[in-house]
Amino acid sequence: MNVAPDQSSKSPVSLGVGASQPPQRTREQHAHELAEDYVELIAELIATTGEARAIDLARRLAVTHVTVGRTIQRLQRQGLVTAQPYRAIFLTEAGRKLAAESRQRHETVVAFLRSLGIPEEVAQSDAEGIEHHVSQETLAAFRKHLARPQPKR
Repeated sequence: MNVAPDQSSKSPVSLGVGASQPPQRTREQHAHELAEDYVELIAELIATTGEARAIDLARRLAVTHVTVGRTIQRLQRQGLVTAQPYRAIFLTEAGRKLAAESRQRHETVVAFLRSLGIPEEVAQSDAEGIEHHVSQETLAAFRKHLARPQPKR
């Protein structure tokens, strides 16, 4: 699979105060975030409506159909989806795996934020950004925290 490496599963690189990531790494991370968002949404659409269409992706992501088309072509090259013009979009086995991992990470982050008393709507919104950047170590700590009995609120 030609997907950019999952940076969330690696320890963060210490860049020092005021340092920034090299532009290439930042672009790769954004491309991987985009792939995760698309496959997660495609999986959700298939589960809820029976199919994922480019027009539905464009509406849900608030982008043009041209943007969706280009992204779907990229995801096809990466082996994450199959699609034909004017037909439904399907996830490959690799796409289903990435979608499931992304959904699980999202749900863990939401549950953790909710355990801190964050309102559902805010937790869902915040999780959209956090889920792409959280390390495996931090996710494990979130899961450990969630496994403990929670005090009544």
